[in-house]
Amino acid sequence: MVDGGKYYPPVGFHFRVVFTGIGTEEIDSRFQSVSGLSMELETEAKKEGGENRYEHVLPVRAKYPVLVLKRGLISDSELLTQWCNDAFLSLDIRPVDLTISLLNENHEPLMTWSVKHAWPRKWSHSDLNAEQNALAIETFELQYQYFTLS
Repeated sequence: MVDGGKYYPPVGFHFRVVFTGIGTEEIDSRFQSVSGLSMELETEAKKEGGENRYEHVLPVRAKYPVLVLKRGLISDSELLTQWCNDAFLSLDIRPVDLTISLLNENHEPLMTWSVKHAWPRKWSHSDLNAEQNALAIETFELQYQYFTLS
């Protein structure tokens, strides 16, 4: 945001996650954190005969880490829960696309990551401990092919 010549970077806590193909329940778009939106080039080192000072490092392909979504445990998130249950209990893997949007103060997207072909790789819940005063956290780890940024 630019205000009178000053630039204010966007805040990282105002975002939305929308799954395509699972349903449009508003409850399934609320997460407390998203991580894994990065990409890296895998490389391969090649040695050249007669050249001992260095190796040629060549790009091979893009590599994407696991996408991790965390939120407070929600008991009535039926569509997302069913998608994960189908994957883990029946091996019914149904990849979906999802969008992650960083929002401005008017709840409009500033940046959008379009994640392609995501499927649940791990689903976990935080430990239950009567000696701590903490929220129950649900974590979704999703494998995906790639993302685009717009």
